Amino acid sequence: MPDTMGVNDIAFPHLGIYLENLPKSFSIFGFEIAFYGMIIGFGVILGVLMAEQMAKAEEMDTDIIWDFGIYAVIFSIIGARIYYVVFSWDLYKNNLLSIFNLRRGGLAIYGAVIAAFVTLFVYSRIKKLSPYQIGDCGVYGLILGQIIGRWGNFFNREVFGGYTDSLFAMRLPVDAVRPWDITESQLDGMALMGDVNFIQVHPTFLYESVWNLIILVMMLLYHKRKKYHGQMYLFYLGGYGFGRFIIEGIRTDRLLIPGTQIAVSQLLGLVLFFFSIIMNTVIRVRLKGNKNS
Repeated sequence: MPDTMGVNDIAFPHLGIYLENLPKSFSIFGFEIAFYGMIIGFGVILGVLMAEQMAKAEEMDTDIIWDFGIYAVIFSIIGARIYYVVFSWDLYKNNLLSIFNLRRGGLAIYGAVIAAFVTLFVYSRIKKLSPYQIGDCGVYGLILGQIIGRWGNFFNREVFGGYTDSLFAMRLPVDAVRPWDITESQLDGMALMGDVNFIQVHPTFLYESVWNLIILVMMLLYHKRKKYHGQMYLFYLGGYGFGRFIIEGIRTDRLLIPGTQIAVSQLLGLVLFFFSIIMNTVIRVRLKGNKNS
């Protein structure tokens, strides 16, 4: 590992990984393009393609996935931004135009998930289709998009936890991180490499990306054995909710319920986990009862 650290460098010291001069954006013909947005867009495209493949496996019209996907993407981005702004209002109340600046990040996954599911049920009702069958295909694309999208957080130097000296510890230059994302405890653990101050933190973006990959693999393995439409939808809610509940406890940039120290995403994760277990149990008991009657 080098003895000095540049302001655009990122290091995983215990893994022997040192990334030099990793910018947040690049310029084409004078137009600045953020890696964050590019990676989110890449995740969206691959997510819709993934959902299309699952629709083929369900013998469903793939045009439905593309039609629904357009609405879902638009409203998910809006929902993700609204969710983030609502729970980070102090950052925007004095400069309302900054709400529309997405180049520095500020999209909350849960906002996107909530908006996507609302869009699913509205779309299905208008088109007179089964939201559960569409949802079973759509969640594969959703979680793949989340797996990829978290790497946008990596380029933005955001979504990390407190100090750690564990195997996956990540070093970030202080000047490359948004000031409001750094806690006092992280500043207390700040160190110097050359003339650059850095913090060493949990890469929670990585934890969540890997956890979501595990959930996706489990969903693919279980897909052919599913018992009813909507089961994979519940599988996703429970798996993602459980992982988010655990990982959110490590993060230091948590969005809190106003007036409390309760992380809203952690609470939602727990609710989704138990909701999925209860609903899956109820549905399977009913199916078993219908089969025996």
